[in-house]
Amino acid sequence: MDAPVLHVRGQVLVGPEETRDEIWIIDGKVSFSPPAGPADVQTVEGWVLPGLVDAHCHIGLGPHGEVPREVALEQALTDRDHGALLIRDAGQPGDTRWVDDREDLPKIIRAGRHIARTRRYMRNFAHEVEEDELEQYVRLEAHRGDGWVKLVGDWIDREVGDLTPSWSQEAFAMAIRAAHEEGVCVTAHCFGEQSLRDLAAAGIDCIEHATGLQEDSIDTFAAQGIAIVPTLVNIAQFPQIAAPAKEKFPAYHRHMLDLHERRHATVGAAHEAGVPIYVGTDAGGSLPHGLVAQEMAELTKAGMSTLEVLGAATWGARQWLGRPGIEEGEDGDIVVYGADPREDITVVADPKGIVLRGRVVL
Repeated sequence: MDAPVLHVRGQVLVGPEETRDEIWIIDGKVSFSPPAGPADVQTVEGWVLPGLVDAHCHIGLGPHGEVPREVALEQALTDRDHGALLIRDAGQPGDTRWVDDREDLPKIIRAGRHIARTRRYMRNFAHEVEEDELEQYVRLEAHRGDGWVKLVGDWIDREVGDLTPSWSQEAFAMAIRAAHEEGVCVTAHCFGEQSLRDLAAAGIDCIEHATGLQEDSIDTFAAQGIAIVPTLVNIAQFPQIAAPAKEKFPAYHRHMLDLHERRHATVGAAHEAGVPIYVGTDAGGSLPHGLVAQEMAELTKAGMSTLEVLGAATWGARQWLGRPGIEEGEDGDIVVYGADPREDITVVADPKGIVLRGRVVL
């Protein structure tokens, strides 16, 4: 079915410093000019943003690993209906390429399957490998994703009783070099302090969570332009995550509580230093989908302005991932609100209209 001609009016927030009174969406594509001839036109009106980006989201993943397709479909629809029209799926074991064939589902940028150290991550999520296998699996996953590979940079080491890096700095460097040779970027799950230093030294592109950032590593991240996706709605769970380990692994328990306590200050310090920060929820493991608005609100608690957070979920995030926003000739992927999200970030929790590939889906 052909997409209708849409006349989008109001305040179209094309960029942080560019607002238009109207745009058109013709044959599913954005146009800054009206149709050349007669057309049946549907009007959409309000405050308009490019489709939101959830830069850390796991469609197809549940608490115990891969989920059935019908569950993955529900996850994707939930994210879509909350305005997330572009998703970077930061690791999961299943194949979600079928989503690409659905005009009504968000676009996904995949990172393949997590790559973790043996018995150092959640069961059924990752390839679990030792150092001599790491490069092989990085090269494999480089061809399964959409320009990204996902490492598990640290996890609890039960022999130490605390978070430690998954592999040596030399192994990290080898893995990242291999990924870059394959033409893809690397991101890594990291909670603790040392893995961030090791991965920065190895030339990583992005870090998920990054709760262990300290003054020295923040300076390094800023200097190297290493992005972070803090997933603060996930970090809020640290006390519950750590509670079962309180008696057996007290150092780990204290460490996780400390990382949780200073989470907003850590992200705030990174922001002040100029570290690139993007919105991601970590939905799909233990968290429900549709949390992008909550994560945006959390980032304002860390000291980012409303406009900066909007950029971290729209214009800036799309540029970082190499995907268009509201641009001439590109897909009409927009979210419409009943009030100005620049004035109140909580507005993004209640979209009044969603257009995906030029079709009204909400």
